[in-house]
Amino acid sequence: MVRGSLNNLISRSLSLAGKWQQQQLRRLNIHEYQGAELMSKHGINVPRGVAVSSVEEVKKAIKDVFPNENELVVKSQILAGGRGLGTFKSGLKGGVHIVKTDQAEDIAGKMLGQILVTKQTGPQGKVVSKVYLCEKLSLVNEMYFAITLDRKTAGPLIISCRKGGTSIEDLAEKFPDMIVKVPVDVFEGLTDEGAAKVVDGLAPKVADRNKSIEQVKNLYKLFCECDCTLLEINPIAETADNELVAADAKLNFDDNAAYRQKEIFALRDTTQEDPREVAASKADLNYIGLDGEIGCMVNGAGLAMATMDIIKLHGGTPANFLDVGGNASENQVVEAFKILTADDKVKAILVNIFGGIMKCDVIASGIVNAAKQVALKVPVVVRLEGTNVDVGKRILKESGMTLITADDLDDAAQKAVKAAYK
Repeated sequence: MVRGSLNNLISRSLSLAGKWQQQQLRRLNIHEYQGAELMSKHGINVPRGVAVSSVEEVKKAIKDVFPNENELVVKSQILAGGRGLGTFKSGLKGGVHIVKTDQAEDIAGKMLGQILVTKQTGPQGKVVSKVYLCEKLSLVNEMYFAITLDRKTAGPLIISCRKGGTSIEDLAEKFPDMIVKVPVDVFEGLTDEGAAKVVDGLAPKVADRNKSIEQVKNLYKLFCECDCTLLEINPIAETADNELVAADAKLNFDDNAAYRQKEIFALRDTTQEDPREVAASKADLNYIGLDGEIGCMVNGAGLAMATMDIIKLHGGTPANFLDVGGNASENQVVEAFKILTADDKVKAILVNIFGGIMKCDVIASGIVNAAKQVALKVPVVVRLEGTNVDVGKRILKESGMTLITADDLDDAAQKAVKAAYK
């Protein structure tokens, strides 16, 4: 079964600035098996399953959990969608397989430790450290369900579709009338009428209507109580015994709620994340990795977006969004440089600081100290303006470092592009 991605559907048309805005609602992403456990605790029907990380654990699970099952579903666990149509670099086709129980050990062994490439991972793929063994349900109908946050209504939006189990992006493009959207008033909550409209959008064929409405309510309750930013189930399905089941799910959680969702955030798998973003979060830096060649270090989100835009305007491509914030310490500046220089694709670095609360001399000292700790192998273009700018420029000049200085942002972007692509 292929899991559609609501986030991917939205992001296709985003500019660099739009991509930044989308990701500023920082979110935790957890694995499918973790989401299934969480949903089960909230009264949501899920398949019986167990996550394993070795062939020995597969053997034990078959013996202890599935002794009477003739078939099992073996699912690769990576933090990306499109697994069903993915390909392992080892050659195995598909990250989700329905197999005879006596074949599960072999298939799981071919997945564990291997790199799975899907349309959402990029060509580099992701390593499969766990597989999820699930009972094979007898499904009679597959649908789509999601709850996300809607900017237009400034609240939760529930989306349902009577067809699921495939790419929701393609379905929404070809059959937009199938997509039913139910906005929820955050003060009123999900009403019986709203939940019924969602179920009507699913159009279940055999599942009990009232029980289905209760399942939708439970899903909305989970979304709110766990501070989700996305709850996507594809497919939400009907079984032969007339139950509505979340057969596959993707859940994201708002990082701003980490202090009250400690159990959930303890599930974070940093091995599946961009190591640059992991390092940045530890240093309390706002960082988003991109695919370009010019590393950016800027203070202020708007200035950072303007910097990326002007780099593009002059024919370059930014390697990242990096906002050190309005009051970053010298140590944070050093950590920022470490992250930028660790990216092999970076051919030049552009430092663009407008000193307000953040003082130019602090940035300058950070650049000097970073140069002492990190071997700067690429050109560094620096544009400083604002508070203590003269002190900052003097610190850089007296450091003996080879830096390219710029008078303004346009000048800095031109010099950065020239340095990166000469």
